[in-house]
Amino acid sequence: MMKIIYADGKTEKEYLSKLRERSNNTDKNVTATVSDIIENVRTRGDAAVREYTIKFDGKAPEFFEVPKDELNAAVSLCKPEFIETLKRSADNIRDFHSRQKQQSWLTTKENGVILGQRVRGLERVGLYVPGGTAAYPSSVLMNAVPAKIAGVKELIMVTPPLKNGKPNPDIMAAAAIAGVDRVFLMGGAQAVAALAYGTETVPKVDKIVGPGNIFVATAKRLLYGKVDIDMIAGPSEILILADETANPEFIAADLMSQAEHDRLASAILVTTSKKIAEETVVEIERQMQSLSRKDIIEESLSNYGVIIVCGDMEKAVEMANGLAPEHLEVCCMNPMEYIGKLDNAGSVFLGNYSPEPLGDYFAGPNHVLPTSGTARFFSPLSVDSFIKKSSFIYYTESALDSDKEDIERFAETEGLTAHANSISVRFKNRKACDREEQ
Repeated sequence: MMKIIYADGKTEKEYLSKLRERSNNTDKNVTATVSDIIENVRTRGDAAVREYTIKFDGKAPEFFEVPKDELNAAVSLCKPEFIETLKRSADNIRDFHSRQKQQSWLTTKENGVILGQRVRGLERVGLYVPGGTAAYPSSVLMNAVPAKIAGVKELIMVTPPLKNGKPNPDIMAAAAIAGVDRVFLMGGAQAVAALAYGTETVPKVDKIVGPGNIFVATAKRLLYGKVDIDMIAGPSEILILADETANPEFIAADLMSQAEHDRLASAILVTTSKKIAEETVVEIERQMQSLSRKDIIEESLSNYGVIIVCGDMEKAVEMANGLAPEHLEVCCMNPMEYIGKLDNAGSVFLGNYSPEPLGDYFAGPNHVLPTSGTARFFSPLSVDSFIKKSSFIYYTESALDSDKEDIERFAETEGLTAHANSISVRFKNRKACDREEQ
């Protein structure tokens, strides 16, 4: 069961330090296996992907690429009410992310100089979506919708086939609603490698996004540089800040909503109330009995869950900023007052009626979030994740003439005489003409 720690400046720091280490262990055997898969796919293409699909998924699909009409028809195979839910969620995600879109810009100066920045979507992006028992249509929406808003020209989705070799209809329906262009039935590290290098069937992409198991995450890490990736995601995590006005029943439910993801998931409650801490433990035990993933929740909370009782909210906020959690709930009397104080978090959920699953599925902000403390310097997936920028410069002769000495001075100070020459050569003939005229 979850431990209760009373903050004394040392005990909680030692525990949280150990907690961070759970994400730092790299399995060398996994890395070696994934490296072999990547090399095999790079050299043998579709044949290697087919062999791995049979080996890991049980059966190769009749076709790698899902026909467009079958993709669109998937909407009719799902429950109508679920399709409506997908559409409403997609609308919320689209509305939120459309506000992130950047525009190209240009500025001119009085001396004729023109400076600017061109913003456009990536040419082709690959989206990995888990299949089978870990099929998440919400991940399709969260990745595909901002990609389309950014202007990605072609969005390629890969997802493992079911045991019968067919696609998961819920995943297909989400892809159709989100505007995915092409779908291929393949999964694991082999699918990531196929996207990175291209095969006879799968087009090569510029960036790979989407969640996956340790083999998928390792493949993305190893292929970074060959392609761009979204992030290396660690186990899921939640931190809840609660004062004496919080509801232990709600807190317990929210902690377990993350603990059920993974045996390595982390769920932490930081509260100023001993009463809230103790009642939350009781609620967890009560609610857990009726949950389908009880065994996973119990192991996760026992190994990586903790309740920390501290003296005041100032200390609690300091602790939250130090941990930089993926999900951060603020269950306090006046949650809005903490917005400007919580600097390190993937996504912040304010108040007793903004539980974390609201962000996972429906509210609109992205659920692809930095984990393992990387919220200190990483941001959630956004429209910015799918764009590239180029600057442009136009100088007239007279404008360059006025700045040439500063530029040459920089170049000469750095010992780069060819740089300096690139500037001075443009004015040598003019100097010679000036001398002749004299």
